Amino acid sequence: MNTKDLQAFVAVVESGSMVRAAEKLFLTQPGLTRRVQNLESTLGAELLDRQSKPLRPTPTGNEVYALARQLLRAVDDLLAVASPQNESTGEMRIGVPPFLSEMALERPIDRLRQAFPKLTLRVTAGWSPGLLQSVDGGAIDAAVVLIPVGTPLPESVTATQLGYMPTVIVAPRSFGLPDRPTTLAELSRHPWVLNQDGCGMRSSLSRAMSAAGLSFNVAVEAFGSELQLSLVARGMGIGIAVPEALEESTHRETLQRIEAADFHGGLNIWLVHGVLPGRLIRPVALMRDALAEQLGSGSTSSSVELLPA
Repeated sequence: MNTKDLQAFVAVVESGSMVRAAEKLFLTQPGLTRRVQNLESTLGAELLDRQSKPLRPTPTGNEVYALARQLLRAVDDLLAVASPQNESTGEMRIGVPPFLSEMALERPIDRLRQAFPKLTLRVTAGWSPGLLQSVDGGAIDAAVVLIPVGTPLPESVTATQLGYMPTVIVAPRSFGLPDRPTTLAELSRHPWVLNQDGCGMRSSLSRAMSAAGLSFNVAVEAFGSELQLSLVARGMGIGIAVPEALEESTHRETLQRIEAADFHGGLNIWLVHGVLPGRLIRPVALMRDALAEQLGSGSTSSSVELLPA
C-alpha cells in the first residue's frame, strides 16, 4: 500500500474537495484522483460518496480515514527517529478547554509555528474530562485541563501544574441576595445557569453540592461566559465565572458576586501528555513554557495564579 495514496485520501476527506486537496498536496486534480482510486482498488471498497457536496467519506471511508491518520502519524514518528536532528515534523494534536482556547492559546501557537514550521498543529476544544480520556487513549498528544482542586489525575499521564484559577458565584442584583457570606444550602433554592456537564467549574459545584447532601436545578445550559452572564443578569438563575470574565462583562453592573462559605470552587490548570515520540518532546515543552508565560501575564493574569517556577 502506497502512503501517498493514503495522504491523498486523507487530504480529500479533510478538505471536502478534490480541487482543494490537490492544491494542498501540489498535485494536479487527475493525479490526486488516480491516487484515491488506487487506494479504493487496493482495498476493494468505495471510500468517497462522490454525489455529496462537499465530498464525504462513505461509512467504510470513515473507518479507513481514521486508520490512515494513525498510519501516517506512525510514519512521521518513524522518519523523525531516523532523522539526525530528530526534526519536529508531522502532526501535534493539542486539546484545550473553551476558556483557554479563547483567552490564552494565540501566542503559544504563534511560538510553536515559528519554532517548528514543519509541524502541523491540530487544536481540539473540549471539556477537561474528555480531553484527559483523549490523552490517555492516545487520540491527542497533549492537553491543558482545568481540574477541581483535590481531584486526582490518571497515573498513566505525565502532568505539570501551570497555575490555579479562582472562580466566583454570581447572581442578578434583582434577586436581592444579602451581601454577607451565604451557604450552598441557601443558594440551592435558586436555579443555575451553567456550562454543559463536563465543565470544570460545573464539576466543582456538583462535587461541593453532593458533599453537602444538596441537589441543584440547572435552568439553562449555555456555552460561553458572556452568554451565561447575560442570562444570569436577566434573572434566569445564578452562575459561576472566572473573575476576569466578570470584570470584562458588559453586564457586570447588574451582577452581584456571592461568597459561599462552604464552596471553594477554584480549578488547577494542568498540562498533561502521554508518552511522547521524540519529535514532539521539544514542541510540548515549548507549549508548556509559552502557556505558563501567557497565563502569568497579559489579559489572563487577573484570574490565574501562576505557580512558582
